[in-house]
Amino acid sequence: NMTDRMAALSCAVQHQGDGAQLLIDDFYVRFADEALVIDKWFAVQASSPNTSVAGMEGLMAHPAFNLRNPNRARSLIFTFCAQNTQGFHAEDGSGYIFWADQVRALDAINPEVAARLARALDHWARMTPSISALMRTQLERVAATPTLSRNTLEIITKSLSL
Repeated sequence: NMTDRMAALSCAVQHQGDGAQLLIDDFYVRFADEALVIDKWFAVQASSPNTSVAGMEGLMAHPAFNLRNPNRARSLIFTFCAQNTQGFHAEDGSGYIFWADQVRALDAINPEVAARLARALDHWARMTPSISALMRTQLERVAATPTLSRNTLEIITKSLSL
């Protein structure tokens, strides 16, 4: 059943043992025509501590990913930012750069989705000084985008005023 299949997929993605990629690929092939299942397929991979920004870029290049599809963007990008602590909070700040790039890209397509994603850094001021500085830099980069929608700009501005 699907519960068992999702559990097996999650284990394969989390542990990346022998045959993991075969299981991941097989899952995709079996359910390629089921949009909600493929959303979960993306989300499981995005939440894995094994998934870095480079891994996210690879997933975004997958033929089934389309940034214009709000559910697909949420399942991949939002999950990475909210549930992949190791990948999103990488010491080099690459997760925050990725976040800023995606907020800006989504804002041009769907400002409501971008505004929701912008909330991922609301907590920047409560982080350690080195991390909060990296987050603030990306918040400022997004705020400086001349074509930013009013909703996204409001959320970024409020975050920066904390």
